[in-house]
Amino acid sequence: MRADINNFDGEVYTLNELLGDIRKVLGPSSGIDSDDVDANELMYFMKKYKSNPADWERFAMACPEMGYTRNLVDEGNGKANVLVLVWTPGKGSAIHDHGNAHCVMKILKGDLLEERFDPPEVPGNAMVPKSSAIHRKDDVAYMSDKLGLHRVSNPGDDYAVSIHCYTPPNVAKSGCNIFNVMTGEKTHIAKCENYSAYGQRVAEQETK
Repeated sequence: MRADINNFDGEVYTLNELLGDIRKVLGPSSGIDSDDVDANELMYFMKKYKSNPADWERFAMACPEMGYTRNLVDEGNGKANVLVLVWTPGKGSAIHDHGNAHCVMKILKGDLLEERFDPPEVPGNAMVPKSSAIHRKDDVAYMSDKLGLHRVSNPGDDYAVSIHCYTPPNVAKSGCNIFNVMTGEKTHIAKCENYSAYGQRVAEQETK
């Protein structure tokens, strides 16, 4: 049995070690949906990692015109996408699902507000949060379509940063659905683009 998830005795644990452990957890499986993978294992290692800007700053590219940026860090043996998301102050995501994938999120900097919703049975009514929570630095949260829909936003005056493990990497391949908060209307986003990959702007890579 693993040690207490909140007690690591001051152990130094790097981002590279976290990425390596994610690959080990996923192994030959197809993601958290597989019977041989326990989401709690991924949460354990996310909790074990203590935010260190020296590890993640080179991935954390911001864009003030966007609600947030998606910055690819690792593809986890092809079984996951690990992304650093940078959240613009006062902005955030639309209400969305996860394309039948699962997400473990850890806060690296700042605070994030997460609001969860039930999927609308029929469009036409405003969507009202069923719960809300503030996640602070080094907090870890888990989300999947089985738990409903959610949106995440940055209520602060400075950029917030989080790291996410999405598995299987369905959203990167097939997109997701977003929902109009006023009407519940669903729109499919065919592909969720990355702002950067491995510390380099995607647009710069495409021009080479």
